[in-house]
Amino acid sequence: MEDCRKDIISFLDDWPATSPGCRTVFVELMACMLALPGTEVEFHARPGVTYSLRAVHPAQARPLYAMVDVIDDEPRWLSVCFYREMVTDPGERGEMVPGGLLGEDGLCFTAEDATGTVLNYLKERIRQAHASVIEDRRE
Repeated sequence: MEDCRKDIISFLDDWPATSPGCRTVFVELMACMLALPGTEVEFHARPGVTYSLRAVHPAQARPLYAMVDVIDDEPRWLSVCFYREMVTDPGERGEMVPGGLLGEDGLCFTAEDATGTVLNYLKERIRQAHASVIEDRRE
């Protein structure tokens, strides 16, 4: 976990000046994940393609319950994804991606400079996915 934190700090330190709002959203979503009981994060860097922050929980059989991909484009943007059955999308802001999340159906949201309602909407989806993991553990 310590190496992961160092990698994330280094990644954030090297963030390009062209997309500061996207960096803020990434940090906010990471903080939301880490505030949830039992959640740890993994960081998978594929420079030139994506940088993935994955929320994981030890009670879960799957390798993650939420993923924030930083798309290494100019400017950078985020794809925030969940397993389809773990979250709802009452605002119809997401896009269904068949087989798009580690081979399973995903629901993904795009964010470039999300503030206010969009950021809160994404945080609520993260909390909902986390609650789904906890609920599955009880069954």
